[in-house]
Order: sequence, then structure tokens, then C-alpha cells
Amino acid sequence: MTQATIRRAQEARFTTHDGEALFYRHWPAAGATRSGAVVLLHRGHEHSARVAHLVDELDMPGYDFFAWDARGHGRSPGARGYSPNAAACVRDLQCFVEHIRDVHGVAIEDMAVVGQSVGAVLAAAWAHDYAPPVRCLALASPAFHIKLYVPFARPGLRLMHKLRGLFYVNSYVKPKFLTHDPERIASYAADPLITRPIAVNMLLDLHDTARRIVDDAAAITVPTQLLISGADWVVHRGPQERFFERLGSARKERIVLPGFYHDTLGECDRAQALAPLRAFLLREFEAPCARVSLVDADTRGPFHAEYEALKQAPASPLARLYWMAARAGLRVGGAFSEGIALGHRLGFDSGSTLDYVYRNEARGRGCVGRHIDRNYLDSPGWVGIRQRKINIEALIAEAMTRITRSGETVRIVDIAAGHGRYVLDAIAAVTRRDGVSPEHILLRDYSAPNVDAGRALIAQRGLESVARFEQGDAFDEASLAALDPRPTLAIVSGLYELFGDNASIEQSLRGLARAVQPGGYLVYTGQPWHPQLEFIARVLGNHRGETAWVMRRRSQAEMDELVARAGFRKITQRIDEKGIFTVTLAERVAS
Repeated sequence: MTQATIRRAQEARFTTHDGEALFYRHWPAAGATRSGAVVLLHRGHEHSARVAHLVDELDMPGYDFFAWDARGHGRSPGARGYSPNAAACVRDLQCFVEHIRDVHGVAIEDMAVVGQSVGAVLAAAWAHDYAPPVRCLALASPAFHIKLYVPFARPGLRLMHKLRGLFYVNSYVKPKFLTHDPERIASYAADPLITRPIAVNMLLDLHDTARRIVDDAAAITVPTQLLISGADWVVHRGPQERFFERLGSARKERIVLPGFYHDTLGECDRAQALAPLRAFLLREFEAPCARVSLVDADTRGPFHAEYEALKQAPASPLARLYWMAARAGLRVGGAFSEGIALGHRLGFDSGSTLDYVYRNEARGRGCVGRHIDRNYLDSPGWVGIRQRKINIEALIAEAMTRITRSGETVRIVDIAAGHGRYVLDAIAAVTRRDGVSPEHILLRDYSAPNVDAGRALIAQRGLESVARFEQGDAFDEASLAALDPRPTLAIVSGLYELFGDNASIEQSLRGLARAVQPGGYLVYTGQPWHPQLEFIARVLGNHRGETAWVMRRRSQAEMDELVARAGFRKITQRIDEKGIFTVTLAERVAS
């Protein structure tokens, strides 16, 4: 049911990452000049027409407005209430914003995002995982923790999902508990496009994603306004408050609306919410807050404090005993599992270990050894690493296509290639599919065993005429700047995450920026979050021989800032389902 607006909406579709054509509405700015754009994200169960009233009520005629129907909702395709996972929805949002940028000509820096309920969770997750340089976020009653009322509901749903597979649950919330507005209540009940069921996998995954984002809200640095409904029957307030307190934004606002139900922006007295929302949006467009710089995040701030804490032994005797037992258990596992034994011998972050993880073939002494090895290979970090390989291959392919279309030749350098398997796999896939092949491939690594293994792999694939592998220091600025021939595509995968200080990262990036001419590309990886960070620090050893492999997390916003300072412009990004590993494509721009 569409609420009439004075400004006429144009209806269109955009193709998202998996080929689905999602529906959206666009209200162009009134007049010849556009000051920016506002992207509206509807609540769960709803669709873009349910937020259409905000276009007129916010009274911002100089701004474009966009609103989508999320997959499985409204006029977008897909089973009602279904999505593969929350990460797919967050990537849908990234694709939507990139579509607005590329088709409607609005820079991401000139967009603001307003999300409500589930839409607010997606917006917050997007800001965390993709670090978009938007003007601001406005989050109305974010559904960080939905009230299910039934004791042990989530553990029960997880068990049922494991036993039954995909199934749906209907919304138990009656319209009268969403808003006091009688017209909104009546329209909700009568709207044929309201999506009442939701896939249980999406419900559970959304909860897990929300918990991760609340815990790690310090990584979000864009200006943010949080609107809290004071009488919300649908979601808990506590996680909203924790999210706000942990936000890394220099400018953040919290507006509590007493007596408001969950439909914050659709309530009878919504003028109380819309007035501060409008003021916040206009202020960020007209007098934007200075961006938070994270260049010194390696010496101060929450991620530095986390790193320093992990370097210290646990204070609790029980904790020390627990981690001692975990180390002993892993040593026993290494007697049976080939992968664990390799990690003990060469480091769990070594190129040889990654090559083993990429192959994903459980090996060990007998059935027990193979079972242990399979559990090892299926740990969240290694599953994410294999997805990272897929994402690297996709962005290498995109970069090669862009280079060829520009009339340049493809010349590739990978400055920390390990054995080089993932980059050679990516090149082979692009060549088979598109007929695009590189003129030159240079693989480098600091480790002599990796260089030897990489040269053997090049020979095995018959690539000696175009590829070579040499030993080199990925942090030597002068050596990188002198690369010959000059690369049109540089790759840095799995390297910067292993080093906590930013000075060495900037040194490496400066060398690449001097080597790659404007119009060339950089593919780089990041690790903004990891569910096993303490386990890694307390139990695993690294390739440098340190018994404690302590990593400092670097948020995506921090990583992107370092790359931008070197002279590259971010184009697009990929991330795995759990939000652990990112892969980003950037273009070298003129100084």
C-alpha cells in the first residue's frame, strides 16, 4: 500500500551481487541543483512504500531520496522473508549504494543513510564492514536484540534449524504494538505487500551480526544519530545504549522518545523524531563533521588497548589453566593432523599453512587424524580464508577487465604471494572465461621456501615465459618503487593484517603508489574482526617463531584511510559471511 507523496517517485531496479534485480523508488530533487541524497531503509516485514511519507515530511526538496524493497520483501524477488544470510543483505546495500553512485551520479560522500529496525541493523553492519564514507547514519529503533518473550527461544530455534533445515516463523507482533497511529495500524493490516514470515536462518544470523556490531561499534566512525523508542515492545533497549556508548564517531547523538512504540518514524507524534532527524541530516550536509583519522590507531584507541591486553598473560589462574590446556590439546592434535603439525612447524600464518588451507584436503594419521584435520580446516578463520581466496580472485578478475578495457596491458605484481597459488588460480580463471591474459606476472615473498615452492608451481603450470618468482621485502619502499616492468595491478593479500604498526604499512603502500601509474589498480585485504582472536594469541605460534601470535585488529575504515593517503581511490569491496576478512579494489589516482 503506497502512501501518496507530493514528490513523484520513479520506479526502477538494480542488479545485486548474485544477479537478483531488486526494486527501488527514487524521488529526484526538486529544482535544477541537487545537494545530496538520502537512502531510506525500511523495517523488517515492510517495503519502500512504507517509508515514502518521509520524503515529504523531512522537507528536504534539494535532496534526492532513494528507498529499496529488500530481497524477499515488497516488489523485490525471492521467497517472502528469505535471504541467504545477513551478509548477503548487507552486500545488497553496498550494491545499491554503488548503483546510485554509478547510475544516478551521486558520490557516496554525498549520501546519508536512514534505517529503521532491521534496516538500521543492516546500515550499522554496512558502516562497520564496508566503512563507506557517507555523510552520516541515522538509526531508528535498531533491532539489535529482538524480544522473543519465549524462554530459550533462540537456542530452540538453532536446534530446530539444525534438525529441520530451512523453515519460517511468522511475526508475532500485532500492528497495535508497532505504533499508536490508527491509520498506520489499519494500513499495515491491509497491505498485501507486508512480508509476515521470516526465514529462521535470517532471524538467527541477524541476531549474531547485530551482537558483533554492538560489541565492535568503536569501528564505526561516521557521524551517527540514534533514535530510541521509549516504549518499544519489539526490541531491547540495552544493546542500543551499548552501541551508542561504544561508537567511534566524533559526532553522535542519542534521542530518546518517551512513549514511542517500535515504528519510530511512523508514530502519531513522529514530528518529535523527524525534527531532530532533519536537523541532523542538514547539518551533516551543510556543515559536515571532520572525519575521524585513524592513522595513529596503532598507538591509541580501542584496538590498540585490545592488542596490549592480548600481549599480557591472563590475570585469572583459571584462565591461565584453560589456555595451557588448549595449547596442550593442540600439541596432541599435531601428532595426528597434518595441517596442525604444519602450523606448529612453520607457523599458523605461514605461506605453507595458507596453501594447505586453500587445498582443503583433510590429511592425518588414520581416520582420527583426518577427522581432527577436517575440524581444523573447518574452523571459522580457515573457512573465511578460503572465501577470501574466492573474493581475491573475483576482484583480480575485475581489475584485469578494467585494465584491458582502458587499452593498457595487464602487468601483475604480488608483493607477499606465499606460494602464489591463489593469484595464479585467479589469472587462469580470468583467462579461461574472458580470454584476458597478463603480459607479465611478478610474484615476491620474503621466505626462501615460499619462493622455491612458487617457482615450482610456475613451472608446473608452464608459465615461465610470463611469470617469475623472486625474494623480496614487502616493506622496502625503494625496492617496490623500482619494480620493472611497472605493474598495472598490485596485490597485497594476507600481509598487512599480520603487522600492527601503521608506519611499515604506509611505507609499503608508498612504494606501491610510486610503482603503479595513475589508472592502475591495487587489490588489498584486511581483517577488521575475528571471533578467535584470543585463541590465536594464547595458543597459536606464527612464522616469526613467536609462541604468542598476537594481532592488532585494523578496522576497515583505518585500512582504507592508509590506502587513500598513499594515493588510491576505493572502488569496491568483498567480505565473508562472518565479517572476518575483507578484499578491496582501489584505483591509483593522480597526486
